[in-house]
Amino acid sequence: MYITGGENVYPAEVESVLATHPAIVEAAVVGVPDPRWGEAGCVYVVTRAPVDEAEIVAHCRAQLAHYKVPRHVRITDVLPRTGSGKVKKDELRSAFREN
Repeated sequence: MYITGGENVYPAEVESVLATHPAIVEAAVVGVPDPRWGEAGCVYVVTRAPVDEAEIVAHCRAQLAHYKVPRHVRITDVLPRTGSGKVKKDELRSAFREN
């Protein structure tokens, strides 16, 4: 969970909405630092077909409360995983800070 503007956001809820998009294979949502809201959502997606950031955000806006819509979108080829197959969300947060 991360807190944006005093509201709790559960990444699993956002990830389940993203999984319904036909071009998205998998998604991972993390909270990243935001100067105005404390934290904001950043989604990393692996796609099977070309899709742009605006389309991903619009898909989320249609199904989520405004504060749950990720403010940052990163399209990637693969998500980092542990030996047991879990997404390494700490690496995604670090990658966001580096960019």
